[in-house]
Amino acid sequence: MENTEKKPKILIIYTGGTIGMVETPNGLQPFDFSHLMDNVPKVGMLGYDIESVQFPQPIDSSNMNPSYWNQIVKDIADRYDEFDGFVVLHGTDTMAYTASALSFMLRNLRKPVVITGSQLPIGDVREDGTENLISALQVAAAKDADGNPMIQEVVISFQDYIVRGCRSTKFTSTGFHAFKSFNYPTLGQIDLHITYNEPYLMRHDVQLPLQPFYSMDSNILVMWLYPGITEDVVKAQLATPGIKAVILRTFGAGNAPTEQWFLDALADAVSRGLIIYNVTQCLNGGDEQKRYYTGDMLAKAGVISGYDITVEAAVTKMMYLLGSGLSKEQIVQYLTTSLVGEMTVE
Repeated sequence: MENTEKKPKILIIYTGGTIGMVETPNGLQPFDFSHLMDNVPKVGMLGYDIESVQFPQPIDSSNMNPSYWNQIVKDIADRYDEFDGFVVLHGTDTMAYTASALSFMLRNLRKPVVITGSQLPIGDVREDGTENLISALQVAAAKDADGNPMIQEVVISFQDYIVRGCRSTKFTSTGFHAFKSFNYPTLGQIDLHITYNEPYLMRHDVQLPLQPFYSMDSNILVMWLYPGITEDVVKAQLATPGIKAVILRTFGAGNAPTEQWFLDALADAVSRGLIIYNVTQCLNGGDEQKRYYTGDMLAKAGVISGYDITVEAAVTKMMYLLGSGLSKEQIVQYLTTSLVGEMTVE
């Protein structure tokens, strides 16, 4: 009997990165994803309907910026109704930033956007790219018991785990298990089978049309605190021309110096209109700004708590909110609200 079940239709978007490289006489070069089956023949065994697009000039992910995020969003939005899911191939260095950015930019997303890459190129003897690519395609094609997409958000699928994109962090430059979600459970595990942690998957009560967002505002500063930071250094950073917001990387549970010059500098910046967002330097745990006296002093200076948000999500969320045409009061409100599952609010 003829199998009439519809094949999953997946669009691969290749931005650059190690996963798309093959060895040539001239060194590692990106391969043409229109010839994907020639380079990764195992993909054909999935039986999916796969198409691909790629950046005209694939980039090293260290060069990723909001204009490239716009291109990824446009590629997805332009063909959103045509495909069941999307796989974005990306370099690992800024993958967590892109995963976070797309989580905010693809508003009302109801289909899987699965980001993956590799630590070694597909043409290498010990490469991890083939496995990561095939797993990502399977995650993008997966359905739940009701026939709906199993994944309805932006995720990173890498090595043995599926993690929420806006909760992800790259924590090793050499290990194959390069990404973790420290403050939210993994969404799935990849071993002999792909199993999903369904209670923690994003689900939506109302189906709304995809609303792509293209106006990220990158006029922000990330200020990393360290013992001995000087008044001149702090004031110089807070006076950087054009910035609208500061991601303040604090110690432990959101703590910072309580020297009066430091608190006065923050309070003065807030009074000038800057938004200051408190994000801990720790990978695990979060900002409990009122737990200690030092954190409470930050709150009194007008610093906003980021709870357990990652720095990648904090940066991209701020860009998103600044670009949305909101008032400062509205931005402050949304910074303490979970918009796409990026934080746990007390």
